[in-house]
Amino acid sequence: MQYNPRDYQRAMRDFALDNQRVNWWAGPGTGKTSTGIATYDFLRMFGEVQNLLVVSTKRVCKLVWPKEVQKWEDFRHLSVAVAVGTVEERLAAIRSRANITCVNYDVLPWLVATIGEDHWPWDMVIADESSKLKGLRIDVRPSKKTPGKLSMRKSGGSERAQRLARVAHKKVRVWINATGTPASNGLVDLWGQAWYLDAGQRLGRTFTAFQQRWFNAIKGSDSHEIIYRPTPFAKEQIEGALRDVTISINARDYMDLPQTLTNVIRVPLPADAYAQYREMEREMFVQIQGEDIEAVNAGSKSMKCRQIASGAAYYLPDDGNDTAPWVKVHDAKLDALQDLVSDLNGASLLVAYQFRSDLARLKEAFPKGRYFDDNPKTLRDFMDNKFQILFIHPASGGHGIDGMQEVCQDIAFFSMTWDLEQYEQVIARIGDVRQVSAGFFRDVRVHLLVAENTIEEDMVARIESKASVQESLKAAMKRRG
Repeated sequence: MQYNPRDYQRAMRDFALDNQRVNWWAGPGTGKTSTGIATYDFLRMFGEVQNLLVVSTKRVCKLVWPKEVQKWEDFRHLSVAVAVGTVEERLAAIRSRANITCVNYDVLPWLVATIGEDHWPWDMVIADESSKLKGLRIDVRPSKKTPGKLSMRKSGGSERAQRLARVAHKKVRVWINATGTPASNGLVDLWGQAWYLDAGQRLGRTFTAFQQRWFNAIKGSDSHEIIYRPTPFAKEQIEGALRDVTISINARDYMDLPQTLTNVIRVPLPADAYAQYREMEREMFVQIQGEDIEAVNAGSKSMKCRQIASGAAYYLPDDGNDTAPWVKVHDAKLDALQDLVSDLNGASLLVAYQFRSDLARLKEAFPKGRYFDDNPKTLRDFMDNKFQILFIHPASGGHGIDGMQEVCQDIAFFSMTWDLEQYEQVIARIGDVRQVSAGFFRDVRVHLLVAENTIEEDMVARIESKASVQESLKAAMKRRG
């Protein structure tokens, strides 16, 4: 198949060719991967760069980039190595000296330490889903050893972002931050990503300087919590600072797209379950079926309330442990989901969940449904209509998955998330752009199962609020090719 880019893909490519260190703010399905390959191949042919490093999630590294190179005849002359897996597998991939090397974010500290700053071979980097670099926190000061030069040291934040920062400007000539969710938690997410473009020239050399310039420190709910809220002029000034290095793509500006419809299904809790919810909210403790459910702080109380709203609660502190025991509270959401499944009359449905207890109860209530795992056969069977319902966790199903839109236009959130990025990315697996790319013009339907008068109502409002900030930011950066 010949590569024939859409107008907005040409706009993204040309913007990167003209500016070399840029943000691509474009949602899933807009062809960021193929555009990245095309941009690299163009620069490589003219001797501007030699080797491309793609940093992404493990799934995207293994499945998306190699597949995209083979998909288009124009790119099959390029070699791809996936430096994911065991140390031996990673080393073998690096030693292959491929044109494109894909590595997941978690192994960046190992990669920089193993290769060494002096022997870094990649002069172009694409940070796929660059919001994962938002945790950069560094302090840049005059070097004591070398007068006239600056030294860098970690100042909190993520290790992977800090290690990559050491080579970002010394060794990399072309840098592309590619994401559809640049500011899922607000403007605070932008500093770390922008630093890789200009070493702090636009938003401040350090995160502290960024905070001091554009945010006000406010005391939180307890004496130790500090909340940073943007000043009234922060958004406009940050937009202005990043505009010359950012292209924001809204596919609706270039093509007709179907609607994304949100259907809020309000779920009243049974009287006894709601009483237990309220007791947890007031007392940070409740007894359910003889088990003590206790919250040790405000964050823990929030989590316990979310669990009760969904229908089950863990009764040991380690909620994330796969073996942590839980107790059922109610089946109200399962009943509501059963009604939705009946209304869909056999149509395929994604069901997003948050807790392991959710998944266990969903599998019991819908025994013909399947859990989305790493086995490629699961996705193939879903696309072949061998089962109707696919249970998916937004954290594992948000990136690097294509094909669901072929058979599905409905997604239900059995339990809500605070994370806007996960929320938007999992919807985008069957989203409007992907529907059109697959040859369909059908609305995408998002069904939110929200427990009435609970924290979940606040979560929906928070997601909508974050989305409005992010969308207005992306709109301000919009350019047309």
